[in-house]
Amino acid sequence: MQNAGIAALGLNWRYLAFDVHPSQLKTALEGARAARFVGINLTVPHKLLAMDFVDVLDDSAKVWGAVNTVRFEGRNEQNQWQPIGEFIDVPDEVRSQGFNTDAEAIAQALEEDLKVHFRGASVLILGAGGAGRTAALKIASRNIAQLFLFNRTESKAQSVRDEITQRYPAVKVTIGYPAGEVDLVLNATSLGLKPADPLPFNKAKFSLSRAKAVYDMIYRPAETTLLQMARSVGCKTANGLGMLLYQGAKALELWTGQTPPIEVMRRALEQEVRK
Repeated sequence: MQNAGIAALGLNWRYLAFDVHPSQLKTALEGARAARFVGINLTVPHKLLAMDFVDVLDDSAKVWGAVNTVRFEGRNEQNQWQPIGEFIDVPDEVRSQGFNTDAEAIAQALEEDLKVHFRGASVLILGAGGAGRTAALKIASRNIAQLFLFNRTESKAQSVRDEITQRYPAVKVTIGYPAGEVDLVLNATSLGLKPADPLPFNKAKFSLSRAKAVYDMIYRPAETTLLQMARSVGCKTANGLGMLLYQGAKALELWTGQTPPIEVMRRALEQEVRK
């Protein structure tokens, strides 16, 4: 996706993947700065750790409490910080700024892929880890009426509930499954990545027939068992490809200062997922 976007923009850049142990994240970030990387993306478990390891936090990272995109910046002749990708000669002084592009991507994918209308909606989120927390906070910020949280470790769900209650007191937050219908079920767990995985919810306590739409953050396989079951009972369904696309496109925009070639990036993603 990113390399397809970079090529479409005519940039002599390359997007690469690196395995970094959490204990070495600070060193890796310092090394990326020293090597004059334009920027990096972070995935779990680094998104929360990086909050303490970047020089500056963008408002998006402050609001959602996680960093998934880092941009390296240098001072220009006007003594202003700008992305180092825009320099011909990178200055000696370089800083790192952390952003969160996940939250907006979640909302955009739900609106575009499932036509979700958030205001007054009721939502069940499965999973309260990093992805579930970000999704819960972002969805709560969109004036929904009720939010149900289920997590295997209940204390994590309680922590997210307390945070939402403090930030968005108008939203009613319940730990556990809803008794009635919901407008949306969102799977933010990893259950479904493997064919043998159990469902991310308890069928004895909740039926997908009570949901209007189901979104699974997993995008490979393209249709998880959860989505198959949801489709069979008439739910609108979508996988996490849209979320991945929009968070990545925003990151590319932050690094380049250019409009990302969304459709080029989408085609690259779809081709990769079909392999």
